[in-house]
Amino acid sequence: MKKKILLLTGVILILLTAGLLYGCQQSGSPAGYSAYQQTGIWVTGEGKVTAVPDIADIQLGIQAQAKTVADAQTQAAKAMNDVMSALTANGVAQKDIQTQYFSIQQLTRWDSDKQEQVVTGYQVNNMVNAKIRAVDKAGAIIDAATQAGGDLTRVNMIQFSIDDQTVYNDLAREKAMADARDTAKQLADLSGVKLGKPIYISEAGVSTPRTVPVYAKDAVGESSSTSISAGELEITLTVQVAYAIQ
Repeated sequence: MKKKILLLTGVILILLTAGLLYGCQQSGSPAGYSAYQQTGIWVTGEGKVTAVPDIADIQLGIQAQAKTVADAQTQAAKAMNDVMSALTANGVAQKDIQTQYFSIQQLTRWDSDKQEQVVTGYQVNNMVNAKIRAVDKAGAIIDAATQAGGDLTRVNMIQFSIDDQTVYNDLAREKAMADARDTAKQLADLSGVKLGKPIYISEAGVSTPRTVPVYAKDAVGESSSTSISAGELEITLTVQVAYAIQ
């Protein structure tokens, strides 16, 4: 009887231990650590690098209004075809043009005499995202699209980015790990303990593209060109590291 009790107790302990280890691994904590048993020095390191963007994403398109849906669609279709032709003629590849938004909306106004909404017309919106791989030509491409679409042209914004960010991520990661170790070393020295090896590392990368609102000018009679400056992007990468103490 005692042997059966001891055997059953041993099985329960094994199951509990396995469950604890599994739970720690699922929660992202090192094996053998629980939320109440974390030891060592936990720090956050941050690495920042700057880079010149080589991609400009422009959101632009057409907005047309008319008394009927058919007339609004006809105006929008012709203007949008002209804008698309202007984009491709200025070096934007067809694969880099993607429709982002298309809608047909009913326009109404409140008739106080009838006490009801009265339909006044229809509005067609057709917006695309154009990826420009020659950032220095962004202003000229906006001018060409505006000239092609005329008064129906709408340009919402430009978002700058980097096509291949791998090299910058690697450099930011190195700086983040160095920052984490420097902080941990200082804490260890202040606490009178010796810093050990990392026992847990977690990374979170953040890169915020810079978005610039752009307002289309009247194309007719306008001789000046649109000036677009890409500037620099700041790439920030953070890591959380736990160091053992000795």
